[in-house]
Amino acid sequence: MTNRRNLTTSLLTIGAAFVLFMSAHAADDGVSAYKLLTTIAIPGGLTGFDISWVDSKSARYYLADRGNAAATPPVSPRIDVINTDSDTYLDSINLSTAPNGVVAIRGIGDANGQGPAGALVVGGSDSTAIFIDLSNPHATPLSVSTGGNHRADELAYDPMDHIVLIANDQDTPAPFVSFISTLNPPHVLGKIVYDGSLGNPQSTGGIEQPVWNTARKRFYISIPSTTANPKGEVDEIDPTTMAITRVSPTTCGPAGLTQIPGQSLMTSCGDILDIRTGAVVQTVAGVGGDEIWFNSGDERVYFGGGLNRISVPVVNGVTPYNLITILTVGTTAVTPAHTTHSVAADSENNHIFVPVSHEGVKVYTEE
Repeated sequence: MTNRRNLTTSLLTIGAAFVLFMSAHAADDGVSAYKLLTTIAIPGGLTGFDISWVDSKSARYYLADRGNAAATPPVSPRIDVINTDSDTYLDSINLSTAPNGVVAIRGIGDANGQGPAGALVVGGSDSTAIFIDLSNPHATPLSVSTGGNHRADELAYDPMDHIVLIANDQDTPAPFVSFISTLNPPHVLGKIVYDGSLGNPQSTGGIEQPVWNTARKRFYISIPSTTANPKGEVDEIDPTTMAITRVSPTTCGPAGLTQIPGQSLMTSCGDILDIRTGAVVQTVAGVGGDEIWFNSGDERVYFGGGLNRISVPVVNGVTPYNLITILTVGTTAVTPAHTTHSVAADSENNHIFVPVSHEGVKVYTEE
């Protein structure tokens, strides 16, 4: 573990806070050079994968690895686990279905969400939310059916009400989101179906990345297109009433979504929304991707996949929200070609983790 994760004296705490302050506010200094620290090989190879997650407090990176049934021997679907301090592979947690979204839940039973990371919740391709006990990760996980006929995908966690929101983005006759209580035992509380009924939007482009906002006690979720908003929207959702409380039209068909300072949201296509009003206040040009990640350690947003699936645009997460640089993380000049659409960062050491097919998990940091 890094020193910052193990500070025990007030003097060191003050010193680390100063270092973090200076690092975080370097976003506007024009520095844009990143270096590749290492490429972490995944046993059995890395072919198909989806979303990733970093729990900075426990120095762990989790990747939804879909495995490779065509390999010899076959590689089962799994969650790959990496130590973000040492940038080394630790383990793979095998699953019976291909994983999609993944989130680490901290402090189950603790309203402040400050306890240890006790579980992973994974969106399964058999339309389940899979709960993995991190104290015994290779035990048979608990699976909660969302009742759909296609995959359960991306998800977010409300630690105040102990509710997971998870999206069935490809379901028929319409995609939907489910609210799952994490308590006694995990179970489905209700749904919002994006079919145009009951005042809900009618999605014409699936459902993408959700986030939880503690200040407003709401989920926010990106919808690439609806009948009312062909260029997409971000929906505000109350977890207790399980209802959409506001629809904010976007300009560019968002997939990824992340929170940034100043009670704002940034989408993977560059729209920045004011959470308080729902208005788009700025659009950053030249970005794109699937999963995006705000790193509080350097106050930057990382865009998984960019516009070409082999790059990671880097944008200031504070004004002026400019494009800082674009990391080229793969190439199409090989067979099979590289690809990525996922990214996550450790806010303690500012290591940026990018899974790249047929390569491994690449780790970058600013020089």
